This record gives sequence, structure tokens and C-alpha cells, in this order.
Amino acid sequence: MQMIQTVVARLASQSMTIKGWSVTVTSAILGFGATAARPLVALIAVYVIVAFAVLDAYYLALERAYRELYRQAGTGEVELWALAVARPTPRGVLTAFRSPVIVVLYGASLLVAASVIAFLALR
Repeated sequence: MQMIQTVVARLASQSMTIKGWSVTVTSAILGFGATAARPLVALIAVYVIVAFAVLDAYYLALERAYRELYRQAGTGEVELWALAVARPTPRGVLTAFRSPVIVVLYGASLLVAASVIAFLALR
């Protein structure tokens, strides 16, 4: 059970790293786009936000699969040494997109990026 918990903790840690990199890279791109006064450069930030959101949702779906494995191991439904879970399906990843953590962080990032793009386009 400890091994499964370690995998869940590592996935959660990687998810936090992804969130940090997303904010950092997005801020850098938007800052460069604003400095260069080029809305097209700032538009690249939208791609970056979506790419990080998909990766974060994938990690969340995988983490949920391991939490389910942990639950099953606790009830004796699977062997304690079983660490294999099915790869997250596209539906599982889309379900993870509705998580409040993903909606708030990446939704706010998209809103900021859209605001910067609109400001630069109307300037």
C-alpha cells in the first residue's frame, strides 16, 4: 500500500510542477508579447496554456486511477503488489478537465492571455 501511495504522491508532485511551469512560461511569453507589442506572440501563450492543461489533466486522470487501485488494495480486491493501472482514456482525461483545480488555474490563464491579446490588438 505504501508503494501505491508513493506513486500517488509523485504524480501529485509532478502535477504541481506542471502548474508552476505553466504559469512561468505563460507569463514569460505574455510579457515578451506585450513588450514587443505583437499580439501574435501573445497568442502562442494560448497554445502553451492548452498544452499544459492537457498534460495536467492526464496526470490527474492517472492519479485518480492509482487512488482507485489503492482503494481496491485496501479492500482486498487486488493484490497488494499490483502497481499496474490502465492508461487513462480520453474520456477520463476529459473528466479530469472538469476538476476545479484545472478549470480555475488554466481558465484564469486563458482569460489573462485573451486580455493581453485583446489589449495588444486594439492598441
